[in-house]
Amino acid sequence: MAHPLDLEQTWLYPLPEFSLIALQGEDRQRFLHNQTTNAVETRAVGEWFETVFVNSTGRTLELATVYVRQDSLWVQVEASRKDFLWQWMDRFIFPFDKVELQDLSADYRAVVLLGEEAGQDHLGWQLPIGNQWLTQAVQGVELLISAQTGLDLPGYTVIFPATQQAVIDQLWEDLTVITSDQWEGLRIYQGRPQANKELTEDYNPLETGLWRAISFTKGCYIGQETIARLNTYQGVKQRLWRLTLDRPMEAGTVITLEGQKVGVLTSVKGLTGLGYLKTKLADQGMAVQVGEAIATVERPPYITHEYYQGPN
Repeated sequence: MAHPLDLEQTWLYPLPEFSLIALQGEDRQRFLHNQTTNAVETRAVGEWFETVFVNSTGRTLELATVYVRQDSLWVQVEASRKDFLWQWMDRFIFPFDKVELQDLSADYRAVVLLGEEAGQDHLGWQLPIGNQWLTQAVQGVELLISAQTGLDLPGYTVIFPATQQAVIDQLWEDLTVITSDQWEGLRIYQGRPQANKELTEDYNPLETGLWRAISFTKGCYIGQETIARLNTYQGVKQRLWRLTLDRPMEAGTVITLEGQKVGVLTSVKGLTGLGYLKTKLADQGMAVQVGEAIATVERPPYITHEYYQGPN
């Protein structure tokens, strides 16, 4: 299956669902460490990482990208989940906690520069690598640049003050803008789960394949016991897969195998979809029935389904 976009050219995508919550106060890292799945307390200034908000039974609330700053943590989430997560965190801030929340969503915007040469001639000479971010002044505008696109594709995410939108528009006016339909196709092809679709309280992050955002050595956090037990006893009952369809179908369509329900289609764009399938009944390369369509089960690159076996 060919990739939906030619990554030899650089593309621009303004993130429409971008929201930003800042955690301030000296207890901020400890607090977020206890609220989400990844190891937050060990992260250094200048790093970014992904972590999952889960409820007390280990069900998924949201996948967030966190930027560790000198005086705060910036937590990037989808706009549709921002108010809920704000209220969720606020519930767990007790009077003795030195943590404050600040909504920066109206103050900042973000774009993704996507492509194998995205940094060349578009961001200047100083660029982050790996799990790093840095700030760079371009035409008097301070940009926060991180070495990630949210899709495990080459490129960068750039966060900038909302008041400087005109400067940004002029800075990269020569780039081809990715449409929302194209981005949705990329997201599904890569297997990046999305809020209210793959990321809901119907599923846990192990079923979604977000092992990359989970620490099994960090100790207690909300939902930790359930997630640890599922890993220890290899009890993940369903998994998220990419599905290549032979005809268009709608999200929500039931997936069957030999007449037995094995899952549901959660997202679809064109002939490519994502869906949860029962672990014991579906695997790579199998053909399943999605409504009236036949679909091939495939592993998308963004997610993994290997159990954590401990340090080597």
